[in-house]
Amino acid sequence: MHDILKASSDAIGIIGVILLLTSYFLLNTGRMNTNSFSYPLCNFIAAWLILFSLFYSWNTPSVLIEAAWIIISVIGMVRILKNK
Repeated sequence: MHDILKASSDAIGIIGVILLLTSYFLLNTGRMNTNSFSYPLCNFIAAWLILFSLFYSWNTPSVLIEAAWIIISVIGMVRILKNK
């Protein structure tokens, strides 16, 4: 059972990494804008997915960076919503 949970958490974390890299790629190729709500939202979701996987394979520095990524993404989303 533990192996199934770990494999599932790894898959969820990989989805998070793909989402994070895709949004960063889209940003750098001009297909996504930092002022759009979708960019911080993608980062927020990606960080949560990666963080979920880290609870099954703990790595303190990675947990810290993902937690920071979540906080920064929330700040970005709030800023965008306030400016609309």
